[in-house]
Amino acid sequence: MSSFRDLRIVDNFYQTSAFFPMPTILVGTKSGDGATNLGSYSLCFPYYIAGKDYYAMLLECRNSSNTAQNILNGSKVSLNFIPDDRKYFREAVRLGFPGDTTAEKMKDCLFTLEQGLAEGDRPLVVKEAFQVFECSWDSSLENAFEDKSGCLEGYEPPYRSFNGITSKFGAHFILRIDKILMKEEYCNSIINGVKAGNFPDVPVDYGYRDSTNFWYSRFKRPIPEKIQAKEGDWQSVKYAASRIDPAVTFTDDACKKLTAIPRVFLKAALTQMVEIAKEEGFSVIGPDELTVINDKRRKEKKR
Repeated sequence: MSSFRDLRIVDNFYQTSAFFPMPTILVGTKSGDGATNLGSYSLCFPYYIAGKDYYAMLLECRNSSNTAQNILNGSKVSLNFIPDDRKYFREAVRLGFPGDTTAEKMKDCLFTLEQGLAEGDRPLVVKEAFQVFECSWDSSLENAFEDKSGCLEGYEPPYRSFNGITSKFGAHFILRIDKILMKEEYCNSIINGVKAGNFPDVPVDYGYRDSTNFWYSRFKRPIPEKIQAKEGDWQSVKYAASRIDPAVTFTDDACKKLTAIPRVFLKAALTQMVEIAKEEGFSVIGPDELTVINDKRRKEKKR
């Protein structure tokens, strides 16, 4: 007999029928008069993460919201990740209340707005955020540029599958990441090595809400858990390395130093090493050359 009960799935199931951890984000767009509008969202997740010519986020929202209407009108987007602070979360709940105009919701707004770093006509970003993604909607996907603003009582079909107007009241936007902005202390921690003490205070929206409250969890010091790397056979590394480029070879000693690379990432890592080796004029990669290559890889990551 199962230890679980069957819970009915209803609209907004992630809130009404589940406990689903999500980020707390203020989405910035520009309204028709050029003012920055902030809307609170949690349904915002990584979409294109590798293997494309750009990286992207997915934003899900009501298609009648100020945010959706502004994006349909061509507004750029800022995704502002706010830190854990009770007054910030309270303001995020207020900014997420539907029906207010930009002027109404932004009057006496608690957050400070400042210019971002990406070029072009863009919404301002939230100064209090620990990181910001400045984005552009890729309306070319599914010909979503054909979707127009103005239908505040709901859109009639046909609907898009994943980009643009996706249902009578819903919209999905694939947002190309143009810039990732981060406060210097957290940027330095990523570049120099993140430790438990230098994480930003990241709140987690609990997902569940009722007719009275939104719920979220306060930030706690993160706990590290060592990755249990499975070291492969160095001969398999050598076999993979020999298939990258015949002009560059790896010595046995170099291959033995690369056994901890997860198999799924091995080809990509070896390919990058070969590219750097050719830039440096190496035709054979031994331990010494590997040190030079890894130093250059670290420097490129910092840039």
